Amino acid sequence: MGAQPLPLRSDGYGQILSTPPELVDRALPTVDLLPPPEDGRYASTVQAVPSEVLARSTWQAECPVAAGELRYLTMSFWGFDGRPHTGEMLVGASAAQAVTAAFGTLFESRFPIEEMRVTRADELDAAPTGDGNNTSAFVCRPTRGARTWSAHAYGQAVDVNPFCNPYVKDDVVLPELASAYTDRSVERAGMIRPGDVATSAFGEAGWTWGGNWDDPKDIMHFSATGR
Repeated sequence: MGAQPLPLRSDGYGQILSTPPELVDRALPTVDLLPPPEDGRYASTVQAVPSEVLARSTWQAECPVAAGELRYLTMSFWGFDGRPHTGEMLVGASAAQAVTAAFGTLFESRFPIEEMRVTRADELDAAPTGDGNNTSAFVCRPTRGARTWSAHAYGQAVDVNPFCNPYVKDDVVLPELASAYTDRSVERAGMIRPGDVATSAFGEAGWTWGGNWDDPKDIMHFSATGR
């Protein structure tokens, strides 16, 4: 995964290609980066961002949020492999309680998540491989197709299983190989659907869901800011 660059389109995205057969019903095992919960129960931590985590993240001095306004979270989640794991995430300080509570609800429902780790700085400029499925929050980047900062750049938005819940606008599908998941009539593990546990958990915190937008449809996206 992540090793086959896609040919670039004129807009800078990778070419939108058909989903490989092995990813049409995606259920890949999770690679543990942190020790899994010992008792199999949900656990979360909230702390200031450790210097080594900040150094490998997308944060830089030009970002619209200061490093001290971010929090480093660890949270339990269930993988597609049916095992509990521990993930990590950076969020804005004001979002920490809502995010840990929402993922606690997802854990209790055994909603599967493939990967949950801090987005690295090198990923911003990496060639598009079109197959990413990392659940993450803080990424210091502009809104797609605009010059204003994204809600992700403030740590006020979360993307959940992006391959299973792609961003769709006109002929753009992101991740680029996730076209099979634009058909929402076929229910598969890890998908977010109206009124399900994911939309309910974030909705209880007052967060909005990009799957309710008309254009684009950002099915992976939950936001505290409405954008």
